[in-house]
Amino acid sequence: MEKVREKKVSESIIEHVIQIRPEHLNGGGRLFGGRLMEWIDEIAGLVAIRHSQSNVITASVDNLKFIRGAFQNDLIVLIGKLTYVGRTSMEIRVDTYVESLDGIRRPINRAYLILVAVDKNGTPQEVPRLQIETESERAEWEAGKRRKEMRAQRAKEGF
Repeated sequence: MEKVREKKVSESIIEHVIQIRPEHLNGGGRLFGGRLMEWIDEIAGLVAIRHSQSNVITASVDNLKFIRGAFQNDLIVLIGKLTYVGRTSMEIRVDTYVESLDGIRRPINRAYLILVAVDKNGTPQEVPRLQIETESERAEWEAGKRRKEMRAQRAKEGF
């Protein structure tokens, strides 16, 4: 089966809801940051798999910004979507919210991750191009290009 060579952002979006339980809490009674990072990585991986139609590996977490805490019984909503694709790599933005019982969502985290599509031997492989449909997607694509340039500069400087 030949893979699709261009896909829409909307084709790979993931939205996942989790209720915080006692095992998700740190000693201070808040959602453990490491657990949230695990969920973010998992969502990003699923977005990348949907887009690339292949196995993927996380290459880097470009940005992970904690905005506020979350507590037991809070509903956590994670939304992952593609923002930029290279030849074998994909940038995925994952936004995390606390959703109140009336459906209002307050942001608690935003992260950008870079994932690479790989074949069965772990060799990077090409991913479908990203079809940009909205002004919001175009703005995110342009910002993704700038983030890619910044990552390259940081790598050059040894970061």
